[in-house]
Amino acid sequence: MPTLLLLEAMGNTGEYVLDAARELGVEVIVVTHEDVFEEWYSPALQTKIRDHAKLVFTDFSDSEGALRELAELARAEGVDGVVACWEFLTPLVARLTADLGLPGNDPSRALSCRNKRIMARAFAEHGIPAPRTVTARSVEEAYVLVEAAGLAYPLVVKPSEQSGSWGVSVVRSDEELAAAFALAQSHLFQMPHGIPLDAHVVVQEYVGGVEFSIETVVARGRATPLFPYDKFTTGGAKRAEFGHTVPAELDDASVRTLQDAAVAAARALGITNGVAHTELKLLPDGTTRIIELGARLPGDHVVALMRQARGIDEARVYVQVALGMEPDLTPTADTAAGIRFLVPPHGGVLRSVSGIGDSDAVALSRVTVQPGGQVRAPGDNDARVGYVILHADTAAEVNRAAAEAIADVTIEVD
Repeated sequence: MPTLLLLEAMGNTGEYVLDAARELGVEVIVVTHEDVFEEWYSPALQTKIRDHAKLVFTDFSDSEGALRELAELARAEGVDGVVACWEFLTPLVARLTADLGLPGNDPSRALSCRNKRIMARAFAEHGIPAPRTVTARSVEEAYVLVEAAGLAYPLVVKPSEQSGSWGVSVVRSDEELAAAFALAQSHLFQMPHGIPLDAHVVVQEYVGGVEFSIETVVARGRATPLFPYDKFTTGGAKRAEFGHTVPAELDDASVRTLQDAAVAAARALGITNGVAHTELKLLPDGTTRIIELGARLPGDHVVALMRQARGIDEARVYVQVALGMEPDLTPTADTAAGIRFLVPPHGGVLRSVSGIGDSDAVALSRVTVQPGGQVRAPGDNDARVGYVILHADTAAEVNRAAAEAIADVTIEVD
């Protein structure tokens, strides 16, 4: 029986990987920290791991120590593949697989898949179409670099190392840039593992157009882009994600443009064995700009949406590639699926969520914060209090049903 080392299984992608491995007859060793497992994992996920996997604890804040411990563990257990379900650990996976001689990505470029400052530099060096970017340690330095680069407002400000749209702002003045810069530098350790983060702040030109996401599977250096899908974000200064529809309804030329750009970006960042989640924009002139790429599975239950809409299980694919197996990439369905997130009007204590519309297209609706729980003000993905998943024959039907399903939702917050 093959053995898979899974670094950090919290979140929905971890559960999908555990299920896929079990279906493939793969033994799983889950690695996390004892406090994280007890305090951050849901009871259901704790039970699943205890029943179907082996559990090991380490300290991911000490990357060198974790590398030594996990290499020793992997050799002792005869591990055949390594994956991570938390993007902050993808550089560790690349180093570990290289050390063990297992399928993985280029360890010398792995940090560029997590650090947006290094990512922007790699895109520029490889001629990848991306927003013009400067990075700075202080707002005074940012002002100088923005002027020298000929950038003009609006600008996008983001931390070098964060996720979930946290700390991302669109600014239109020097004053707004200063406030956004301070926000982007306000959390320099990534919880719950306390991993230190790069203090540089990324400042980019704002790119118009329509935003999409796309998954790319790379096995033994051969890249296969999947289908682009819609990514819906809020407007204004904050750009949190509020939904996705799989796949996007696009003409063949636009699909090829997005796919070609995603493959080029994955190659530039050293993805040689794994998956790449790419976010990019399609401009009115038919060109594209890469916003960012992660060497990981997509979040937001997109794995479930892809499986429902096209019959491709990317979690299964991720496990197969990590084990050196041929991935299952043939679509077995031709429908559409979507997710829409429920966000409170402001921060405070949640009183109730009501009025989710009933429709044949609604496959699942779930409230993820119980009444009495604290909720964040809108602005990033952590403000969500629930979601609705939909399934229909076409993307247009999914989008229409999604609008109807959430139109009458009322979220009361004290």
